[in-house]
Amino acid sequence: MSELPVQDVVHTGEGAAVVVPLAEYRRLRELEERMADSEDEAALREYQQRKTAGTAELVPHEEVKRKLGLPST
Repeated sequence: MSELPVQDVVHTGEGAAVVVPLAEYRRLRELEERMADSEDEAALREYQQRKTAGTAELVPHEEVKRKLGLPST
């Protein structure tokens, strides 16, 4: 990914924020959304392939919560 042109750096105490041109920010946000959509589509394709092959496993919601140590409803 190319470097964004930084206009200014603002130190907030816990980190720093940068000021970039709005068009560059929007371009970056669009790219992030497309990447997320692509990852979602790949995961869905993988699940559909496993389902077709009969190898997809389903885990009940309550069991997942128990394994993660979450309270059950």
